[in-house]
Amino acid sequence: MSRTLERARSLLDRPGAWLDQSGGTYPLRLGGDRRGRVVLTLDEAAFSALIERPGLRRRDGGGWLPRPTPAANTSLSPSPPPGRPGLVEGERPVMEADGRLTTRRANLGESPVAWLARRKDASGRPWLSPAEIAAGERLRLDGQIALSGPSVTMRWDALPRAGSGGGCSMEPAEHALSAAARVEAALTACGPRLRSLVERVCIHGTSLQMAEQDLSLRRRQGKTVLKQGLQALAAHYGIG
Repeated sequence: MSRTLERARSLLDRPGAWLDQSGGTYPLRLGGDRRGRVVLTLDEAAFSALIERPGLRRRDGGGWLPRPTPAANTSLSPSPPPGRPGLVEGERPVMEADGRLTTRRANLGESPVAWLARRKDASGRPWLSPAEIAAGERLRLDGQIALSGPSVTMRWDALPRAGSGGGCSMEPAEHALSAAARVEAALTACGPRLRSLVERVCIHGTSLQMAEQDLSLRRRQGKTVLKQGLQALAAHYGIG
């Protein structure tokens, strides 16, 4: 795949080059619209690698363009951590405090769930529903708040409570404790079969492929398990 990937990166440097989507493949076109000549067709793995480098941005009219090359004074900016999707601009469904489901502009690459939200099935339909996306992102945000407190472990129900006499000289903030309780309730609602994958992907930001390997799942089995987990989360949160 490396030769195809390097060729794709080189072609994307050309004026008018952009990536389209057709089913589960990504045609690379030279030209301003879908009548442009397809010079290369990429699979999901190559598309994911292009998100990492050079990075992609949404194109008016659909598809993706390469992100501009960083200026010299930003060339030392840190790259995304390994196993994490890259930066892709777009919109994401989020649940407001009053329970309303709305859409906001966001970095679609900052979490695996947001990245997966752009994937489509064989019929061209989004692979994840808005409710599933919002549920996964809500769990991720609660996980971030919970992890901001000291002495947080992967056992969310084992967090030190105020007055518990834990060994920490500074107890976690109340909002971190509340978030940890919400995380534990949400993960419990997923059930033991789905919990581990949901936690890895939604909270720890592990890519789906790496999570499958960590849990010894068959290739692509993680997609089914994750979708079932997100459905359980959506039901737990009362979304959709």
